[in-house]
Amino acid sequence: MCRTGQESDPPSENGGAASADAEFTALLEDSAEELYESAPCGYLSTLMDGTIAKINNTLLDWLGRDREAVVGRLRFADLLTVGGKLYHETHFAPLLRMQGELRGIALEMRTKSGGKLPVLVSSAVKCGSEGEPQLIRTTVFDASDRRAYEQELLHRRQEAEQARAEAEAARREAEADRKRLADALAILQQSLVPTTLPDVPGVEAAVYYHTASVVRLGGDFYDLFPIDAERWAFFLGDVSGKGPQAAALTSLTRYTLRAAALHDPEPAAALRTLNAVLHQRYAAGGDPRYCTVVFGILTPGGDGEPAGVRLASGGHPPALILRADGHAEYLPTPGGLLVGALPDAPFVTAETTLAPGETMLLYTDGLTEARTGPSGALYGDDALRAFATHHAPAAPHQLITALTRLLEGFGTGLNDDTALFTLGPNTTSAPRRSRP
Repeated sequence: MCRTGQESDPPSENGGAASADAEFTALLEDSAEELYESAPCGYLSTLMDGTIAKINNTLLDWLGRDREAVVGRLRFADLLTVGGKLYHETHFAPLLRMQGELRGIALEMRTKSGGKLPVLVSSAVKCGSEGEPQLIRTTVFDASDRRAYEQELLHRRQEAEQARAEAEAARREAEADRKRLADALAILQQSLVPTTLPDVPGVEAAVYYHTASVVRLGGDFYDLFPIDAERWAFFLGDVSGKGPQAAALTSLTRYTLRAAALHDPEPAAALRTLNAVLHQRYAAGGDPRYCTVVFGILTPGGDGEPAGVRLASGGHPPALILRADGHAEYLPTPGGLLVGALPDAPFVTAETTLAPGETMLLYTDGLTEARTGPSGALYGDDALRAFATHHAPAAPHQLITALTRLLEGFGTGLNDDTALFTLGPNTTSAPRRSRP
């Protein structure tokens, strides 16, 4: 700082404030020309035919052009890209002539170097004192940041749409896989239990099978097949476990019992054979598996004659007999152990007869272990016997129908596979006791 003469006293506090105010006031006193030329947006004025009559430095700098090469030499459309020029001629200019004003129109302008500058354009027609249009004033805003933002949004949207499409494709593929799996399991399940029961002369038989899940293989099994011209073998049981391993055990159990019955149809002998096969197959490998099963031999009677039944049980719930006089009773089969759990297991044979109008019910424990009521108590053996007594006498198909309704009434309380098997002498005139 240059100083002359003696140092002057420092400016007073009030003097400093006045100096700052004067400096700020000077900043506010920009000329109109400076405001126009250095505005943060582009300005230009054109004649009605589009010839550029005036343009500010801001827009010239953006486009990299010289004023002499633009003013009076180019039209506004000449500053646009090919696409922008086409849009200007077909939409922008006609609408501007019709409406006299347009705001925020997205266009692209060409820079001198051949680049593209995205802009937002607002134009207004200015008229003379007589109301005739004389020139067009246009404001141009740099939309590069906005275009980049829009492109980023578009990119993200495309990524999101692609992700949704991939997720939808994955969902459809998963649904198809689940359907294929369900179909395969259904086919496999049909190979584990007969789809229909054979016709037994003089005997009516019926079956119902509920699986706890449509995508899970059931662990219950049953069968009915001839031994010779006079006798028929039947069985019903439940294997340990679920899924493919249970299916393998079910298959082995079913075909072992069929082969054993053809070799020796004595029920206890058939169960002893199955016990030896399962124990040797699974216990020796350190993965013990077992099943419960009722196996029986049915000898149909003649016209009006009782049918004979011999059966043995390996740890399975006892058969329930609905008698013609209207009461129901369990057929005891004591001493039967789980089949396959021990190398040697005793099995005891029980016998009974089924007179016309009487039905035998075999079932798995999914029925008696179903949960009922708000307390979730087990349905139990006593309730099943009372249910059977209420419906006795009942033909096999009638009893299956009534039991199916019972299972449906359990709702979510029925959470295990349940197989029902009924048989009895075929009669169309079974006596029916009166109800109070």
